[in-house]
Amino acid sequence: MTTMKYKMMLATALSSSILVGCQTVSVKQQALNVSIANERESILSRDRLSEASLNVLSMTGREAQICTENPKQCIDELKQIPEILDEQLLSTASEVYLAKAMQLADSSNCKIGILSKHQSEEKQQLQQQNYQKCLDQQLFMLDKSIRYSYAYMFKTERAPQDRIFDNRQVQIRDFYNQAIAKLVSSYTLRYQPDVVASQIQVGESTYHIDFNYFPTLKQQKIEQLRATYDLNFSGLRSITRRDGFGSEFLVILPEQRADQPEKARYIIDPLSHRYPNNQNPNIHQARYLAATLVAEPQQFGNVEDILNKDFRLRAYDPYKYEQARIANKNYPLAANFSAPYGLWLAENNLQKSAYLSLIDRDDKLTMPHLYFLEPYNPNKKVLVLVHGLASSPEAWIRLTNDIMGDPVLREHYQVWQVFYSTNMPIIESRFQIHALLTQAFQQVNPKAAAKKDAVLVGHSMGGIIARLLVSDADVSKEALSMMSGRQLAKYRRIPVIQQRLIMQDIPNFNRAIFLAAPHRGTEYADRWFTKVARKIIRLPGAFLNAATDSLLNEDPSLKDLVNELDKGLIQNGPSDLSHQSKFIALTQDIQPRKGLKYHSIMGNTSQSNDPALITDDIVAYESAHLKQAQSEKIITGGHSIQETPEAVLELRRILRLHLQELGLYKP
Repeated sequence: MTTMKYKMMLATALSSSILVGCQTVSVKQQALNVSIANERESILSRDRLSEASLNVLSMTGREAQICTENPKQCIDELKQIPEILDEQLLSTASEVYLAKAMQLADSSNCKIGILSKHQSEEKQQLQQQNYQKCLDQQLFMLDKSIRYSYAYMFKTERAPQDRIFDNRQVQIRDFYNQAIAKLVSSYTLRYQPDVVASQIQVGESTYHIDFNYFPTLKQQKIEQLRATYDLNFSGLRSITRRDGFGSEFLVILPEQRADQPEKARYIIDPLSHRYPNNQNPNIHQARYLAATLVAEPQQFGNVEDILNKDFRLRAYDPYKYEQARIANKNYPLAANFSAPYGLWLAENNLQKSAYLSLIDRDDKLTMPHLYFLEPYNPNKKVLVLVHGLASSPEAWIRLTNDIMGDPVLREHYQVWQVFYSTNMPIIESRFQIHALLTQAFQQVNPKAAAKKDAVLVGHSMGGIIARLLVSDADVSKEALSMMSGRQLAKYRRIPVIQQRLIMQDIPNFNRAIFLAAPHRGTEYADRWFTKVARKIIRLPGAFLNAATDSLLNEDPSLKDLVNELDKGLIQNGPSDLSHQSKFIALTQDIQPRKGLKYHSIMGNTSQSNDPALITDDIVAYESAHLKQAQSEKIITGGHSIQETPEAVLELRRILRLHLQELGLYKP
């Protein structure tokens, strides 16, 4: 009995041991980020397929690596398995083809370096052939990924709105967007076209490019279509995007070219000057444009049609369209609004030009320039930004980017940026910028909304210029009284002098904002180190030569007098900022025209509320204060107050108020 009981106990123990040894599932705690990553990551964010695709391959006995190596054979085999749902097949195919395309892109054959001079011509040709063959294979895979992605999103039993919370749908949308981006980029590498053609040919597949939803581009040569996903702009604090459907792109137009002598020439009377083709080369239309590309079948048929027939590659202007109509339904349209602005800043490097022009080392930018940051839109109000001393449009990065990120402001405003050489006499800069903006507004249809109710914003020296751009004043009598009797007799009758001393406002503006503007000058300009800098900063040679020629053409007897131009008769911009300068004495009491609404924003580093003590370390409150301002905002901070979040919020408040008072916006 004892022996039998022992045997039973031993058998029970052995069977338990066997069962425990066969157990394959155990429970352990897993970090939340790991769980989320496993659920959401895909071939776009790691070196293997998503869990959803791996599950489909696993239940059909297919290995991921083998399937990725030969996507067509793998997908054809999956099609023969009736248990696989249509969503599973289409989504897995989309990722597998994309994975193969990415694998090819990383291979040595799809990369071509600088061919060594020591290689034989035959070896170079072979390398080129392998490169083109690899790109052709990559294009084929991307084409398939786009088609399967589209079929999954719009041609399954469940519609997109039925999967609104599915992680898988977000993944497939990303596959679709990235495949379009890589298709266009790879096609450009393969064929290196000088301009974007009307179609992209991928084997037997044709993508017809359609610009009907981007009218600006319909008759325009396009230098390049460039995806924005791989662009990183270190100088931008944030990237303004809009989530949605479609692949985010930059449209790069050919550079606006003009004869080099015309670009470098200083023009004394710009309003009367005859420019080639009647186009001022210093008014720059937007060259870098935001676009969103959507690929869809020419005819929306069944799944086989989607997988095999021609596609349309439709370009949308994301400023004009917030939705795209796909498969007879409207969907939010994706966009990247910061990329064109970031590339424009990076390509032009205007801050470097600002410093070079200050010491007269960049004659290409002696004349002021006006840049449109987006294609001109007759239905949007114009917002003009004027920078300060030794600065450039880069001073407005935060404000401009925030305007692009604010749906209300983006819908109603278009930004024009002024760039000018700040070593120029301020009264000359004011005259030239006045002419430049007048010419720009003359091109606007009188009935367009953009013709009126524009807003002008200026910082520091740009704030003084902005105030004088919206003022009517004749300071000729006061200016001539500051000259000697000999100078007075000579200059009184010269038209180019009178043009600069009789100021007329630009009627297109009906609101202005002045930031840290030294309307009454600054004593900072008279400190010893700034006086040294003022001596180094010289008037532009191109300006002095043009002024001399103009004066001598008017009256040859002025030969001796023109020699005084660069010897203190007129001063450079930094010297004009002195509270003791003749320029400040002439202009400090000039007020914006009656009826124009204006606002002041200024910094304060003094930790005091006493107006006599408030300063931003450069400009005192008493110099920046304007009695008739609609509002006055004092913000803790230094002279570059326009870069602070508080100032940007105040600017946005004023811009929305402007729209509200025009009846264009209701809060």
